[in-house]
Amino acid sequence: MLRLAGSGGSSREIAAALNVARSTVRDYLKRAGTAGLSWPLPDDATDAVLEERLFGRSTGGQLGARRRPEPDWAVVACELKRPGVTLEILWSEYREIHSEGYGYSRWCDLYRTFERHLSPVMRQEHVAGDKVFVDFSGKKLAIIDRTTGEIREAEIFVAVLGASNYAYAEVVWTQTLSDWIGAHVGGTSRFVR
Repeated sequence: MLRLAGSGGSSREIAAALNVARSTVRDYLKRAGTAGLSWPLPDDATDAVLEERLFGRSTGGQLGARRRPEPDWAVVACELKRPGVTLEILWSEYREIHSEGYGYSRWCDLYRTFERHLSPVMRQEHVAGDKVFVDFSGKKLAIIDRTTGEIREAEIFVAVLGASNYAYAEVVWTQTLSDWIGAHVGGTSRFVR
């Protein structure tokens, strides 16, 4: 990076040549300038010396150790199972505690890496017309009566065909047997079309 910058390369050209982000190039060149490093490097410039001068710490730490605090990814995975919880919400809570923590995209990458090590998912093949998966969504929908202004909570019934993933949703007032059966009948007439 220093050699390319020394020969007059722009941060865009250096980033393309090294296959890194331009922000990384700018950050590293700024660090090099602050540390008084330029091309050619001094003879005593080992990796450990360069890291100490650029980042203010030696490589004496654990190999692969990250420089920023991380949450307990298992807790993050459990929190994501709760209704309405997203990675963005959990990241913003993380940043409130660790203001110098990871940015959103890197945080998501680290979570996805953790997630790949969780139990594997089994792919299932479904014969067309064989199965339909039905349930209430678990979330309620607030419906406002225009005349009275009364707010009433409604349930969301969801049905998905196994083979095609064709989905049907219907709003019903309750999870009682009559609404359950009525939603099935409504879904059947939509799927048959």
